[in-house]
Amino acid sequence: MGNKNIKDVKLGKDVIIYDFVNLYGCSIGDNTKIGTFVEIQKNSSVGQNCKISSHSFICEGVEIMDNVFIGHNVTFINDKFPKAVNESGELKGDADWKLEKTLVKHGASIGSSSTIMCGITIGKNAVVGAGSVVTKNVNDNETVAGNPAKVLKK
Repeated sequence: MGNKNIKDVKLGKDVIIYDFVNLYGCSIGDNTKIGTFVEIQKNSSVGQNCKISSHSFICEGVEIMDNVFIGHNVTFINDKFPKAVNESGELKGDADWKLEKTLVKHGASIGSSSTIMCGITIGKNAVVGAGSVVTKNVNDNETVAGNPAKVLKK
């Protein structure tokens, strides 16, 4: 087994975690598989029977429900106005920014190399095409793709 950094994580039964994974302060549901080089941050959750493919980043404030597929190299964002420093010129801390939560509902699929902007919901059984930049809510059962992602199928 390779390098795994797992701290303060609530793990369900039969979770598979591949090498070089960084998990902290999150929860992972039963029968979920987490690929190599994935990071899942504090105050985020992944449901049951999910597949999180390699090189994906799930930041604080992301809730992924059951039966969700996350393709390779998917990135979630949780700050609408990211900056390195605060008004005083000091590195920003927890009090210097607003967490924007994101919800991925049951059965959704997010294609490889997609970027999911913060503060949105991806609906039940929705599909996000590979390489998409999702900037607004995706309704249940919709298929979206592109930059910015647009509805292809309802």
